[in-house]
Amino acid sequence: MYVDTVVTGKLVHKPWFLALLTVIFMLVLMPFNTGAGFMGTMLEPALGNPELSGFIGKISTAFMIAFLLSLNIFVISILPQNAQLPVIWIELAIAFFSTFAAFHLSLEFIQSKIWIILSKGLFTTIYISVISIALAFVLAITGAVAKLSSNTFAYGIATFYTSVFRGIPLLVQLFIIYLGIPQLGYVIDAVPAGIIALSLVYGAYMTEIFRAGIQSINKGQWEASRALGFGFGKTMRRIILPQAIPLIVPPTGNQFIAMLKDSSLVSVIGVWELMFLARTLGTRDFRHMEMLVTVAVIYWIMTMILETVQARIEQHYRRKSR
Repeated sequence: MYVDTVVTGKLVHKPWFLALLTVIFMLVLMPFNTGAGFMGTMLEPALGNPELSGFIGKISTAFMIAFLLSLNIFVISILPQNAQLPVIWIELAIAFFSTFAAFHLSLEFIQSKIWIILSKGLFTTIYISVISIALAFVLAITGAVAKLSSNTFAYGIATFYTSVFRGIPLLVQLFIIYLGIPQLGYVIDAVPAGIIALSLVYGAYMTEIFRAGIQSINKGQWEASRALGFGFGKTMRRIILPQAIPLIVPPTGNQFIAMLKDSSLVSVIGVWELMFLARTLGTRDFRHMEMLVTVAVIYWIMTMILETVQARIEQHYRRKSR
């Protein structure tokens, strides 16, 4: 986080801004039946039955909720800065999970199914994602080097590869590999088909990331290393890639996170990963929301773990570059 060294008055401390914020919140809340909620019950002594208070009750409850939201923002702004972030996260998490209360989720049902989701679905998702990112990494390095090559054939193949696999939706490629190739006499199982599709698509995206990272290194370093007698491979390993990796890591980490979530698409061809199990178990007992929320939280947790790992790797390379 960059700290502004210019000291100015905080916008949320200005009365006109808080008033404007309250009006905006109230306008957003007006279409909803706020009188039927907690605030309507709290104001019942003054407004009467929330169901019968009509427009006056709706606008009154909307104003009170908007006022409390603006007051909450003001209170958070006067807390110490190191306390503001945890408070914001806690409040947003409570608001986020409170929205699911309207679905009357069955915790007992989630507990009865969580083990099969973790033991089968989570393992399959991680397995597919790790192998796919490893293959995509190899394709990306090869493709990036080919796109930077003076060899016309290598350059042509690499540019055609990135154009095709970035231009066709992942789901379409998945069906072509799993359902189309068997028409040629080669039957591919669902898991290998998913891995191939993910690897080819994300290899194409990462090729551009690697190419941009390598090209960001001053061309003079390449020419100097070649003048000293370094071969192509040694120049890339010792000179170019060590400097390019710190630039490549952040977008590559983002691609891995995206791939982890896009692996849910392989559920359409019957792979027993998280999304497939969520749909299957939810349909069997007509408890779709329980399974979807469970899987959503699992994906969210995995994403936060990967974001933490990515941040540590970035810090490591920043320390090495100092």
